[in-house]
Amino acid sequence: MSVPPIRNPLAPEHLVHPDDINAVARSVWPESAERRDDGELVVGGIAASELAAEYGTPLYVYDEADVRGRATRTRTAFHDAFEAIGASAKVYYAGKAFLSVGVARWMNELGLYIDVASLGEFTIALSGGVDPARVGFHGNNKSRAEIAAAVRLGVGAIVLDARIEIDRVAAEAARAGVRQRVRLRVNSGVHASTHDFLATAHEDQKFGVPLDEVASLVATIRGHDSLEFLGLHCHIGSQIFDTGGFSESARRLLAVHRDLLADGPVPELNLGGGFGIAYTEADRPAPIERIAQEMAEAVAETCANLDIPVPTVAVEPGRSIVGPGGITLYEVGTVKDVRVAEHSDAIRRYVSVDGGMSDNLRTALYGADYTVRIASRRSEAPAELVRVVGKHCESGDIVVDADYLPADVAPRDLLAVAATGAYCFSLSSNYNYLGRPAVVAVRDGQTRLLVRRETEVDLLARDADFDVTAMKRAGLVVESEGKS
Repeated sequence: MSVPPIRNPLAPEHLVHPDDINAVARSVWPESAERRDDGELVVGGIAASELAAEYGTPLYVYDEADVRGRATRTRTAFHDAFEAIGASAKVYYAGKAFLSVGVARWMNELGLYIDVASLGEFTIALSGGVDPARVGFHGNNKSRAEIAAAVRLGVGAIVLDARIEIDRVAAEAARAGVRQRVRLRVNSGVHASTHDFLATAHEDQKFGVPLDEVASLVATIRGHDSLEFLGLHCHIGSQIFDTGGFSESARRLLAVHRDLLADGPVPELNLGGGFGIAYTEADRPAPIERIAQEMAEAVAETCANLDIPVPTVAVEPGRSIVGPGGITLYEVGTVKDVRVAEHSDAIRRYVSVDGGMSDNLRTALYGADYTVRIASRRSEAPAELVRVVGKHCESGDIVVDADYLPADVAPRDLLAVAATGAYCFSLSSNYNYLGRPAVVAVRDGQTRLLVRRETEVDLLARDADFDVTAMKRAGLVVESEGKS
């Protein structure tokens, strides 16, 4: 009879001691992730060590088939659910989760619309071949230059976030001689069950307008010949597991939607995104088919009660499409044990890697949890509680706050952190003058570079006093390893 392991008092309650420290749980890792016979982690048919040798570390890796599959599954789920109630649905991919020209092409090929929040994201979408008419433009403080460019280039819809934006967009549309389609972002008052910084529909925050101001603002929109009102928009938060919040938000918005119909058409209703994913085995996100069905049922029931036609419903998932298919590879640099006296002299093992908060800010920003495994080999050593930390000059530079790795984890081991496909590259920085990692797609044993690694030369190129030739001559500029 096996003796259960002694639980480290530093381990959080949700963290389960693994039966197999080498296992990669299907609920957390990309679809293609597996251990090959020698124990090395393989994604998309490519071993972790091969990826590290070719592109360097840290490295963002996307299972292209996984991302494409989730995009298709999401589009199909909402199409089918709303078709069943006699309506239609639009699925916008929320580019803020992760956007590159290559990913924009994937989403375009798969029939998704694109949601952007800056001129930069809009430019990437257009570079990926996306029809500007299939783009929605967000933002609580869109610059006049962004509004002008979006209108001039034929953006499909601009989401108005404040009263002052109505006149700004109307003026630019009139100047361009077009009738610009717009949505109005509303705070539904539904508080998502998520981190305070991720809940975006409560009253005391920067996005949207209160429900009681909607009628007045829509009247103002309709008073401009250069604007066409599409409907209301609401986003209740991110990383949400409970589908009830979306349904309740829909019911509240549709009550206002009904009143707006008295003075003109309201063809659409945008219910936003924020669908959660599994970062650890303790997470239990709802399947996208269930989310779509329950949202459709809530919309159909509410419209029937209000005696109004069901509008076209739009949603804006990002994380749930691209998050699970991404991992980040790191190389271990140092390992040390720290005795934590206030917990009965418990030991916390710190495993330092060659990246950190510059490539994954979510742990420091939101207290996010992640799953980590050794990627370069299999180990028979017992599981040890670890904290994976970065190389930055910050005590809060934590990549994985708590998970288990084999007790023999050592320098030069490759680690893989799961579910880093969303908001890691997007939030990345050059803190301590580290270049941002490369981004690579893997599929069927092939790799394709999506974003090349930043070198020291890239970082210093904007410094007006930097002389790259002199620095290279002096040997002070060291190019990053890996062909990327």
